[in-house]
Amino acid sequence: MGNPLKSDEIKFRIRYGETDQMGVVYHGNYAQYFEMGRTEWLRKFGVSYRQMEEEGIMLPVVFLSVNFKKSARYDDEVRVKTTLAKIPSASIEFDYEIFNAENELLTTGKTVLAFIDMQRNRPTRCPKYILDQLQN
Repeated sequence: MGNPLKSDEIKFRIRYGETDQMGVVYHGNYAQYFEMGRTEWLRKFGVSYRQMEEEGIMLPVVFLSVNFKKSARYDDEVRVKTTLAKIPSASIEFDYEIFNAENELLTTGKTVLAFIDMQRNRPTRCPKYILDQLQN
């Protein structure tokens, strides 16, 4: 299989409503930033949540970790780097790094999402078309 550690990056600016009274990003928002990175990663590699759900597969998060190194603040431009951690099987794992405009590492994280057959409500293997896309 091709390089299993495929990465993608997105950039955005921290909005005022994502911060606390000190102007620091509220910790709960990092899960959303990871989701934004993951969704764009999947889209870049030819996969969409909508397509999977239409085909009867859902992809819930079963594990989330966040390691805060430095604060992101209101109006900072940040870059989320999303990397596939390993070849998917019954789950798919992503690693994340969030950097500021000065390229300082602010946060690292990891998510694990399980492939679930919606009809049976049971874990299932990664769909073949996703594995095929990752080979390109």
